[in-house]
Parts: sequence; structure tokens; C-alpha cells
Amino acid sequence: MNSLQRYTCKATLIGFCLAAASGAYANVGSINSAFIDPRVFNDDPTAGFSVNNSYPGLIQFNESSVNTGTGFANRDVWYFSNNGGASAYQFQPGDYFNASMSINLTGNDPNLKDLEAGWLFSDPSGTFGGDLQSIVIGNNGAVVQFGGPSYYPFSPAAGGYPPAAGSLPPGGVPNYALGQTYILGLNYVLDPNTGHNAFQYWVNGGSGAVWALSAPGNTYFDLGAGVSIGAPGDFLGGYLQVGIDTTNPNQSGQAIFDDITITSVPEPATLALLGLGIVPLLLRRRRS
Repeated sequence: MNSLQRYTCKATLIGFCLAAASGAYANVGSINSAFIDPRVFNDDPTAGFSVNNSYPGLIQFNESSVNTGTGFANRDVWYFSNNGGASAYQFQPGDYFNASMSINLTGNDPNLKDLEAGWLFSDPSGTFGGDLQSIVIGNNGAVVQFGGPSYYPFSPAAGGYPPAAGSLPPGGVPNYALGQTYILGLNYVLDPNTGHNAFQYWVNGGSGAVWALSAPGNTYFDLGAGVSIGAPGDFLGGYLQVGIDTTNPNQSGQAIFDDITITSVPEPATLALLGLGIVPLLLRRRRS
């Protein structure tokens, strides 16, 4: 085999390997829109509802006159989409990502029935622990993550605060007040300490990002050996929930999701492939 043939063979092999490796995490990069799923809870179908979907700059849900019926609440959800908003994006096991958004919650809930908004990572099969939420709650000021593999109280109003593991930096975030803008972060990554898939959570409540800790100095909440996202219905997005109050004709809620971002994180196998030094081979030719 002459040098040109060797060069061509190496180039073909490397191109195939890189394409195969990068394909596993390229899907997150195809997300381009939001799918709107209104009234996932529809306990008051007579309530008013409107939505402004201007992804990624802004998504806004409005619920008004949530005051009829004997049910619990109305809930409206948006999910990331990669087909112009026609359907929710189905996450795959290798879809490692970093995501963040700002949330501004307002409303009229004087009897503290329920008013909340934030992240929702649906997991109907319970594969990674059931639906995962990271939210702000208007009726008591709690900023909290729960569901999935973990529970973490960011603010004093959340049960279990302060957590034994602490936060990074220490101190948590202030209780949420209606009309404030908090930034909520959610990552799905590989825990370098265990090799397990894991979530990370952080909140910026106006004084810098505060990271949840599963143990002192550890920001990773592991899913367990062999556990991953990717079961049917594993969709990620945001939601607004407004509790029904039959005594308050003006029971209402509004959530503004702003500056929504999600970026893919290279799958560890891809990094390992690149770390082998395979690309420099392309630049090296052996003499015939």
C-alpha cells in the first residue's frame, strides 16, 4: 500500500469513528423550538388560558379565574422540541446536556392554594426515579428540587433546609417572592467520580449561582449503576401550576420562562476517542 492509499484509509476510518461517536450526542443540538402541552392537569376547564411561545427568547403561560370545580389544579407544560414544535423531543440515554432558564412567577393566590413554576423532566416509567422538578413556589417562597434521584431544598422555606451536605457556595438562596426572576439550571452529565449518569442543579437567586450538593463538595446526584434517561416519554421543559380556589374569583397565575438555553455535552466515549490521539494520525504519512 502506497502512502496515498494509507492516508485515504486513515481518513476514511477516522471520519467514520468521529461520525459514530459524535452522533450519540448530536441530537440535543437539533433542538430548535418548544412544544406546548396545555392543561396537563385540567381540573378547572372553565378557567382562562393563554400562551405566548417565542422560544427561545420567551414562553409565557397565563391562567385566570381558576375557581371552579372540586379538583386540585391546572397545569400547563412546554417541552423542548426539534421539529418546529410539532412534538416533544424524546431524550436518549447519551443526550448529556447543560440547560438553564429564567423564571418569573406572578399571580393571585391569597389563600395559598398552590402557585408554582419551573423545570419538569417527565419520566412516566420511573426509570430514573419519576418526574423530576426544580421549581419556585409562590405561596410559601420555597425554591426546591424534588423527584428523579434526589431532593434538595435551596431556600429556607423548603423542607429539610439547610441540607446536611450544604451548598456551593454555602448559604442557599433567599425565599422566592412573586415577581422576582430566578435562574434555574439543570444538567445531565457523567459523574467523573463514579462513572454513573447524574444530574446537577443550580439556582441564581440574585447573588450568584448556588449549586446543590449530594455530599460535601459533591455536585453530582447519581442515577445509579446502569441507569440513564431515555425511556419513552422522557421529555424536558417547564410548567406552570395554579391551584383551584373556589372562594377566590380572581385565582390566577402567570409564568414567564426567559433566556432558555440547552447545549449538548460530548458523550464520554467521544472524548475518549479524541483522547486517543486518533486525529493526529491523519496528519502523519508513513513513507512507502
